[in-house]
Amino acid sequence: MPRILVIDDDPEMRAVLEQTLQSAGHHVMLAADGRQGLAQIASAPPDLVITDLYMPNKDGLETILELRQRFPKVVIIAMSGRTVAATMLSIASQLGAVAVLQKPFVSGELLRAVDRALQDR
Repeated sequence: MPRILVIDDDPEMRAVLEQTLQSAGHHVMLAADGRQGLAQIASAPPDLVITDLYMPNKDGLETILELRQRFPKVVIIAMSGRTVAATMLSIASQLGAVAVLQKPFVSGELLRAVDRALQDR
């Protein structure tokens, strides 16, 4: 069962992602920001990280950079719902995210991106 770490500061978004991913058979871990997510990865490396870009403490771009340095093999999907999401998601791709999702997205989009990312690893 693939292990997926979801990093998002919005508790409702975390809950929706957790439910969607668990219903598809994935083991899901949750973190409210990049700092928490990186701490969890150190103790239990996931197969995939799904991270929001705009968060307090350590944002998604900083998190992606640190993941690439410390855990270069971890697969990353970036997501954002801000008005500048297209630009930031493009930067996330350049930093190593294998897929990007602009919020709001439907569960089918998420699950397709997750399946592709896990196949590519």
